[in-house]
Amino acid sequence: MTGSATPVTLAAEGPLAVQLTAAIESGALHRLSMLLDEHPGLANARIAARRKTWRTPLHVVAHWPGYYPNGPAVVRLLIDAGADPSARSAEGPSETPLHSAASNDDVDVAAALIDGGADIEAAGASIAGGSPLNNAVGYGCWHVARLLVARGAAVGELWLAAALGMNEQIEALLDAGPPSQESLDEAFWQACHGGQLRTAQLLLARGARIDATPGYSSGQSSLDIAAHLDERRSQLVRWLGEQEAKPATQASPS
Repeated sequence: MTGSATPVTLAAEGPLAVQLTAAIESGALHRLSMLLDEHPGLANARIAARRKTWRTPLHVVAHWPGYYPNGPAVVRLLIDAGADPSARSAEGPSETPLHSAASNDDVDVAAALIDGGADIEAAGASIAGGSPLNNAVGYGCWHVARLLVARGAAVGELWLAAALGMNEQIEALLDAGPPSQESLDEAFWQACHGGQLRTAQLLLARGARIDATPGYSSGQSSLDIAAHLDERRSQLVRWLGEQEAKPATQASPS
């Protein structure tokens, strides 16, 4: 394999793609380094998927469920080998690796991508076609959301500011022009999504409807979403179950 302006495409079931994916997901840094040395251009390869989409190696390490062993070190190794931290997963609007990390709350991988030059404002194909911050807030990935804001991501929409409890920003947006009822209701729901009590109180006082549900809410009310586990805790609960952890009522006496 030789480096070129056009990334090499690998069949997902092919031996090189299988080896590459296994090395990334297992965090086998030495093996990954050897593969990158043996195959120049591999760091930017496109691993083919269905419907004319693909994943790059950086998409693999950032992809849900995330939290792969040595994930941040894998990101740094791939970027040092020439991987594009803002690579797309298809032609036209699609996901970057940072969109993926923002969808599973893998804040360490997200930070490594940003440190490596990832575009924090890249438009995406999901969550209203928005930036990684849209993904992070939309999927309840609050650690990555706050990282993105701290690194300079724009919070220009009412629903984003509400989910993050940015009350001064909310007041400025409301004062700039009356929002639609739909926007106000969505912001209230997102404040509940983000566990932002004072923000919810502010928006209710400004006319939000307490039981309105956005079209993307799967029928969950503000009360439902307020009680919902965020993405990181959901994954932790899932992992504990895989390790056969027991609730206190079933645990063996110590």
